[in-house]
Amino acid sequence: MAGIKDVARQAGVSVGTVSNVINRPGMVAKETRERVQAAIAALGYVRSESARQLRAGRSRIIALLVLDMTNPFFVDVASGAERAARAAGLGVMLCNSAQSPAEEAEYLSLFAEQRVRGVLITPADMTGRNLAEFRPRGIPLVFVDRVQGIAEGCSVSLDDVAGGELAARHLMEQGHRGLVYISGPMFLTQCQDRRTGAWQALREGGLPESALRHIEAERMDVAAGRDAGARLLGMSPRPTAVFCANDLLALGVLQALYSAGLTVPEDIALVGYDDIEFASAAAVPLTSVRQPAHRMGRMAADLLIEETGDQAEQHEHRQIVLEPELVVRGSTLSRPRG
Repeated sequence: MAGIKDVARQAGVSVGTVSNVINRPGMVAKETRERVQAAIAALGYVRSESARQLRAGRSRIIALLVLDMTNPFFVDVASGAERAARAAGLGVMLCNSAQSPAEEAEYLSLFAEQRVRGVLITPADMTGRNLAEFRPRGIPLVFVDRVQGIAEGCSVSLDDVAGGELAARHLMEQGHRGLVYISGPMFLTQCQDRRTGAWQALREGGLPESALRHIEAERMDVAAGRDAGARLLGMSPRPTAVFCANDLLALGVLQALYSAGLTVPEDIALVGYDDIEFASAAAVPLTSVRQPAHRMGRMAADLLIEETGDQAEQHEHRQIVLEPELVVRGSTLSRPRG
């Protein structure tokens, strides 16, 4: 592979002149610039970005580590982050922890080795050990879909307690007096907060916390939703309303209910969370608590870019909390029978 010295030799100029053509072309006379560009094309020279970054002391790559890349919510988060990074002339390294603290630790080690500019992360390890080991590396972190302490850095999240409250209150307004909450693993803060919000709605409606029964799924995907739906069908008394911690779980529950010959919402009303694109396109359009995922990713990337930019010394950590919105569709609009 041709190097910068080969280009300089071919064009009959110094290495410094080649560097100027690549990085500061306005400083080089047109004739010389064209001769260097012709040599670059003839030799197929591609500059070493890693070497350039080492010289500059700052990477042009932001790392984004999400919980589940199969979830369209995180696809939208990544899209928002990528747009912000691209506008700043940066790239995004997208990685998936698959809700595994061990895989998260491996990726954090990789980010340190690659000297990334900063990390956008939705943590999988709720003990905080992975991040405690990573922070001494001096690489800035911004939490996405999770609140971070003021002294530790920036975060962009949703008020998940308010989101859970919206979902449960809506079901109660439809006449339901008892609910089932289907969550992912309860070590995830989001799952805990959404249940807390549902409890608050029940108390405000004069119902005990026991009116909310709980099924915990091992994952937050459609297959786990189908398994949870099968467990739901074995409950006695059978519930008339279900609130799921995300839309993928809800879509799996919907499949399980239809396979058992039940209809939504006539037999069981169903609410999801995230409002992914598939929610409105389901066999029964799904009522869902909307998260502005694209906006969340863009705002998180903007905070990281600000913290690592030329004005970094003026940066102040911020914790941005966005408000959820309930999008009502056909999966909850009928009142329960009897």
